[in-house]
Amino acid sequence: MKSGWLVFALSSMLLWGVWGAFAGLPTQHGFPETLVYVVWALTMIPPAIFAMHRANWKLKHDLRSITLGLIIGLLGAGGQLVLFFAVKQGPTYLIFPIISMSPAITIVLSFFLLKERTGKFGVLGILLALCALPLFDYSPGGASPGADSVAYGLWFVLAFGVLLAWGIQAYFIKLANATMDAESIFFYMMIGGLLTIPVALLMTDFSQPINTHFDGPYLAAITQILNSIGALLLVYAFRKGKALVVSPMVNAGAPLLTTLIALMIAGSMPSGFKLVGIALSLCAALLLALQPEEPNSVPLAPIR
Repeated sequence: MKSGWLVFALSSMLLWGVWGAFAGLPTQHGFPETLVYVVWALTMIPPAIFAMHRANWKLKHDLRSITLGLIIGLLGAGGQLVLFFAVKQGPTYLIFPIISMSPAITIVLSFFLLKERTGKFGVLGILLALCALPLFDYSPGGASPGADSVAYGLWFVLAFGVLLAWGIQAYFIKLANATMDAESIFFYMMIGGLLTIPVALLMTDFSQPINTHFDGPYLAAITQILNSIGALLLVYAFRKGKALVVSPMVNAGAPLLTTLIALMIAGSMPSGFKLVGIALSLCAALLLALQPEEPNSVPLAPIR
């Protein structure tokens, strides 16, 4: 490998895989998801400080950089907030398979707009990753009684909105890397998260009991810092690697690790569909890692 994108991508996969296995614990112990979001936004600050220190505190502050940075930050944060509404309106066993297809948006945009290309291993790895993603949350016939009669209403529109937001966000991260350093991109991602904290607070039902002990906000901070550091490493991976390879690799690998960790904790075997998803994800990650890097067909030109 001529660059270190694989190291950053694998590290992001590892952190997000561990985060995914334990992220739900604070909510299970009575700490609302909206406040978990607030904690996540705050945990973005330490990695952002580290990144800016690494960049000698040189922040890109021209209009284009600020615009792209805030677009990236608000797409990520906004998608998370919309997800809260979606899971209240519809079934999670249908919502999450839809959202898991967000790399498809990134791949299409990167292929046609950034002119990114990859070899046979990369193409096969991308296809396997896209096939694997929905299987981690797929439940045949529904997960609850009457699931077959679920109407495709507002929840479907919201879920599709999250898919678009996160897929477009990954594309903009790669686009911004053409003229911005990774540290500045992540700084504006942090700003986007902080700007949406008031919305999350307004969504919180403070009339209900809220756990303020260690297994509430403090456990949320421990798990969410993994999420935040993983996001920083993903930005570095996008800077050094191709978006149409990095995006499906991380999005397939992280659920794989989450599933394996959950299996070790629970001591049980997954369903047939999850087993297929695990196998496809492992094959996809290996193929994407083995694909030799090739120059872009059309070099990215700085946008003024």
